[in-house]
Amino acid sequence: MKNFIHKPVFFAAGRLLQKPLFVAVLLAGLCAVPSGAQQRAGEQAGATTQSILQRVTQLLDQGKTTEALALFNEINQAEAERSSIQLLRASILSSAGMRLESRDIVNRIISREPNNAEALYVRSVLQGIEGQEREQRATLESVIKINPTHLAALIELGRIAFLGKSYRTAASYFDRALAVSPDDGDALVGRAGVHRVAKETQKAEALLNRAIERYPAWVTARTERAQLYREAGFPQNALDDLDAAQRLEGDNYWVYYDRGNVLLDLNRREEALREFNRAVSLNPDNFPAYVFTAGLKDDIGDLDGAERDYERLTRLRPDYYFAFEGLGLHKMRKGLWAEAKDAFSQAYAKAPQETSYALLAAASWMLAGRPTDPRQFLEIAMRKVARDSLAWYMLKLYHDLSGDLDVAQRVEREQNPGIKAQMLFYLGLYYDVRNSKTLANRYFLQAYDMAQKNILERRLNEWIVAGRNLKPN
Repeated sequence: MKNFIHKPVFFAAGRLLQKPLFVAVLLAGLCAVPSGAQQRAGEQAGATTQSILQRVTQLLDQGKTTEALALFNEINQAEAERSSIQLLRASILSSAGMRLESRDIVNRIISREPNNAEALYVRSVLQGIEGQEREQRATLESVIKINPTHLAALIELGRIAFLGKSYRTAASYFDRALAVSPDDGDALVGRAGVHRVAKETQKAEALLNRAIERYPAWVTARTERAQLYREAGFPQNALDDLDAAQRLEGDNYWVYYDRGNVLLDLNRREEALREFNRAVSLNPDNFPAYVFTAGLKDDIGDLDGAERDYERLTRLRPDYYFAFEGLGLHKMRKGLWAEAKDAFSQAYAKAPQETSYALLAAASWMLAGRPTDPRQFLEIAMRKVARDSLAWYMLKLYHDLSGDLDVAQRVEREQNPGIKAQMLFYLGLYYDVRNSKTLANRYFLQAYDMAQKNILERRLNEWIVAGRNLKPN
């Protein structure tokens, strides 16, 4: 199974408190009435504001963002104009996807209060959501120049450095965050992540243990410790943590996804497939689990199920060319040549270094129409491989539709067993295109007998051999 994915990076400001952005921090600071003359003048308004904000908190905890936003209309106008109140509203607007309104509020505050660290921080969050990574980092650096102990900004800078693989920088930011708040969950998990990539397993474990002890109901700390255990070679310990995470959040996509991976490590494939299927049922539009469900269904013989999952993958992640590979193989299995040609053409466009995709696309193209149809396509493909390579000669054979004896001799002399098995298969496919079934079957069987498990043509060749009864039971 080919895979280049993992779940999103663990820590994110505010996740620990289960409120959008850093709403919880703002709410905590807003529940007090202003002091001094302002307090005496606005005592009644402040008390009313406090009660409204408490209701906002309750609604946010219930996931009722729209209702929480509506409560701001009940706040006294003078109170509502306070920057802190406006920032809270901007944060909630952003979490509701109303980023334009949120940005307008933040920009107005910064225009009159350029050193308002909280407003700058909310701007940085908006920049992060919109993919403005350079601007986000610059804004966050401005925040910590104004307030060197701004916890959320330090953690976010650590996260950005971690994603950029600047691990020493990430460690520095997380250490600064922990100096501000030694028990902050995101800082503990973030610093543990840096220890993990440095293979400092015991140090990472100690921090994650502390996070779990401090926040026993926080799933992220447990899933991160599971990842640590898995990478350190302790899959059963990882599974124990994921079992606990599942009990805490039975509807968490990534818990089921991680459980599937660990069960694969333990060679419990049927259980793994159930976990990945459960992840799919929780979020049918999230692509990672389909990578595994497709491959596992292939392995257990649920070929139509695998085909459906590959097809879903191509829609969800059109840049994931392995999905087009799997889909193309299944379309060839069913003799749907035009669809197979389209799938392999897409795969080849995304991975032009994979000559196999070009050959499979060309063969499907020929079988869907006339043998000369893909000539121009093959001319382009030939320019992308070494002139003296066996792959070049095979492409030329498909292009010229002649010279098969010379190519067969070259294949016979090939010393690399993987390459030889591949090229035997393509000789068989060539003779299939030329309607020479006896020769085709001979080469398919030779490729099959080489038992090369790590070539992409293996499954298709196995299906052909089984479908034609070329091997006695």
